Amino acid sequence: MSTNQPKSRLPFLEDFLLHIQANNYSKETLYNYERDLMTFERFLSQEMDNIPFSDITKRTIEQFKAYLNSRDRKTAKGAVAQKELKSGSINRTLTSLRRFLSYLIDMDTVTPIAPESIKLLRMEKKHPQVSELEELKRLIEAPMKFEKNKMVALRNRAALEMLFASGMRISELISIKKTQIDKTGRIFILGKGKKQRFVYLTGRAKKHIDNYLKDRADDSPFLFIPKRGSNARDKSKHISPNYLQMKIKKYRELLGINVPTSAHSLRHGFATYLAEQGANPAAIQVLLGHESLETTTRYVHASDKYAESTHKKFHPLK
Repeated sequence: MSTNQPKSRLPFLEDFLLHIQANNYSKETLYNYERDLMTFERFLSQEMDNIPFSDITKRTIEQFKAYLNSRDRKTAKGAVAQKELKSGSINRTLTSLRRFLSYLIDMDTVTPIAPESIKLLRMEKKHPQVSELEELKRLIEAPMKFEKNKMVALRNRAALEMLFASGMRISELISIKKTQIDKTGRIFILGKGKKQRFVYLTGRAKKHIDNYLKDRADDSPFLFIPKRGSNARDKSKHISPNYLQMKIKKYRELLGINVPTSAHSLRHGFATYLAEQGANPAAIQVLLGHESLETTTRYVHASDKYAESTHKKFHPLK
């Protein structure tokens, strides 16, 4: 949370951020709330001629939506935005504002509009894309083909194997410590929203992790550590998500894979191909760490091949 900032135009903003922090939300969640509400604060100040918070109306919110959708939008720090926001990012900002208003109501503070009066944008319905299994295998094996440094190749291969074997998030992967993996390849992790669960490695993934660790000569507790730069000498550091995402993008381009592929795509592929093999959606939900089965079904129904085979198998007039 920021310090030494001028007094906020939003009443009890600092109290709200302390409330988020005190309730054990992640640093990223705290940062998102602060950034989103500072964006709204700047909008009231600079775009709405210093309108007081107490005077905002539903029309103000509609104008804020239009502002977030515009090319003239500025960041929370006042810089000119470099790219347009997607509807999901706009809805996250609006949800932060909703949450702030709800907090004020909980604190018996009068709010100018009700939280539920802030309507979210309709989300674009994109056709989910999952690379073919053979393409994902080529991507996972790419570090051994393209990396000149042996340790970098072993580490990146193990990391990609682990992502696809377990279905974990990239944020969960990079923070894994060596001691979290038991002899059977089971890993106990603390995931999104502080939710605890087990994930499991395949024998293939475990073999590549063992190969990587066998050649490591350090005592860092983290499984995936930097190889170069100042971070490589710091035992408290692990590889960054940006580094791994950048490498995946590079491997995809070198392999000529035309379906957009990221660390999340490996998680998506994990769920999709488990479903194609007949895995129970409820079990996939547990493995992914989803709160809602509805979230999981977005993954397990994503495969056109799975949909086609289901149609051929079950249609009554086949």
